[in-house]
Amino acid sequence: MRCPFCQANDDKVIDSREAEHGASIRRRRECKRCGKRFTTYEHVETNTRLTVIKRDGNRVPFDREKLMGGLQKSAYKRPIKADQLTTVVDEIETELFKRGKKEVESTEIGRLCVEKLKRLDHVAYVRFASVYMKIANIDDLLEEMMEVKETQPEPPAKEQGNLF
Repeated sequence: MRCPFCQANDDKVIDSREAEHGASIRRRRECKRCGKRFTTYEHVETNTRLTVIKRDGNRVPFDREKLMGGLQKSAYKRPIKADQLTTVVDEIETELFKRGKKEVESTEIGRLCVEKLKRLDHVAYVRFASVYMKIANIDDLLEEMMEVKETQPEPPAKEQGNLF
């Protein structure tokens, strides 16, 4: 493993732990040349690469970072921790790979995202759903927010705030 600071290829592992609910190994390393510490993650390489079928029919490789970026935009200035979003992405990715299919529609990924966000934070859910569901006008957006409010089984956490 190359040191991100000095590019030396000589380090030692200081600590190893299970990460992402057992899906990877987190390793703390120390460069023997410059002495700086850094973290690496080991993931099992999947034999099948996942292809996403976009709404227009184009096919693109599954991009975990793109999924994370969309969730981060919806959670902007919300009381959601980064590790909570990472967990959501991990769960979605795991579910997609468990299916064993080589292709998945982007709408299916979006559906999984809205399901997870709805339980995590209602405002982030509405933000994400407004893009995913292509909500075109304020009436449709209000209708979706009212549905969330009506189907809400319990009051949201104090730090989540109200929709209205």
